[in-house]
Amino acid sequence: MNTNNTRSTTGEERPNNPISSMFTYVGDELNKDAVIRVIGVGGGGGNALNNMAKQGIKGIEFVAVNTDAQDLMANKAHVKIQAGRSLTKGLGAGARPDIGAQAVEEARQEVEQALKGCDMVFITAGMGGGTGTGGAPAVAQIARKMDILTVAIVTRPFTFEGRKRMQFAMQGIDALKQYVDALIVIPNDRVVDVIETNTPVEVALAKVDEVLYNSTRGISDLITTHGLINLDFADVKTIMKDGGMALIGSAVASGENRAEKAAMSAIRSPLLDGLSIRNAKSVLVNITAGRSLTIKEATVATEIIKKEVGDDIGEDEIIFGMVVSEEMGDDLRVTVVATRFDEVEDVPVVRPKQAMPEVTTPISVDMPEVATQAQRLTPSSVQEPPTASQHVPRTETLPRREFYHTIPAYKGEQALKDLDVPAYQRRLGVNPAEEMPQQPPAPTPDERSPAMKILRLSADERNAKKAQPKREDDNPTFLRNMMD
Repeated sequence: MNTNNTRSTTGEERPNNPISSMFTYVGDELNKDAVIRVIGVGGGGGNALNNMAKQGIKGIEFVAVNTDAQDLMANKAHVKIQAGRSLTKGLGAGARPDIGAQAVEEARQEVEQALKGCDMVFITAGMGGGTGTGGAPAVAQIARKMDILTVAIVTRPFTFEGRKRMQFAMQGIDALKQYVDALIVIPNDRVVDVIETNTPVEVALAKVDEVLYNSTRGISDLITTHGLINLDFADVKTIMKDGGMALIGSAVASGENRAEKAAMSAIRSPLLDGLSIRNAKSVLVNITAGRSLTIKEATVATEIIKKEVGDDIGEDEIIFGMVVSEEMGDDLRVTVVATRFDEVEDVPVVRPKQAMPEVTTPISVDMPEVATQAQRLTPSSVQEPPTASQHVPRTETLPRREFYHTIPAYKGEQALKDLDVPAYQRRLGVNPAEEMPQQPPAPTPDERSPAMKILRLSADERNAKKAQPKREDDNPTFLRNMMD
């Protein structure tokens, strides 16, 4: 055995000399590419995988996770995981996100095995159903525990699918935010903005899958393709790690002004929930074209993106890359990855208490001075009552004569006679002299009838009457009987 030679990790013998001994031969590890996988969860995620597989993406492995065994068997993914075998019996989650989450938890070991050795994972799903809404956050949680860069690209249901399905979708999106590094939400309602009125449903939904494909293809090409200004997995990880809401735009253009067209289309996709890279804090830009790519085109594309981002972002927060690929022909592709958007929190509106209006009506017409003072009284002029230690200033008082002039005068007996009139007539303002008939004057003693006359005797007449002897007839009957 030649002891003067060293053996590399690939088994190749190299001369043992002082210079070469200073280096470590790592062989194929120098050419190791980042391992990227796409996991489609549920029926919507599985459909996205099928469309990606048809178009083909270099260096990407597909994994399908579903509770529906029949739909899973028809999928074209490299790895298929049936979640919740004992829970759902292969019949789906029944539009229940809690069942979807339990099903993925039941298949945790299989999911971990599918993610083993992975550097970056894309999770795609349709939010609002059972398996995708509940299972996608569960897969993201597993990936996060394995320290894998995780990006979720999900769709939001159409409005006509119902309020309950939309509520489930929003709950699933909120759950995903807790575990993924970057999240892209594609609202299905935006498809209407990019298709013709008579477009079939299948073609319309393919537009959504196209965004999923372009986003995944744009990232994978950055990592797997060597460029003149090279971008690798470390650059992508710097931009997307804990990036929150993200925008990944990729567009291809050809012909005249192709760089300008591709750059504008990449940053203004109507399917990306109206996001703009203007509020982003981290941006990655890559330009891919054939050998016809010029410095002017690269400058035009980058300047458009820098102008759209604004001056708030620093130069060290924008990463540029450039790739020359013969496969592009006359096409030019611009890929933009923007993360760390400022999210404006809803601030509750505190309405100020409305001041009480000033009193403008007089309190009493008989007390003009007091009423005038009351009119000037407003809440701002009311002061706290003075304490014992405070000096109370002497207030001005009206002269006695002027004070008594302010009191309503006594109006005589006529005011008391009004009390004889019923209250409802007084309130209606009825004159009692007009409403009530006058009573005739009382008759004099001479005008009275004999039956009504009262005999009035003087004192002498009463005494003389008492002195007269009583007749027997004046005695009661029972006394006369006893006397007999």
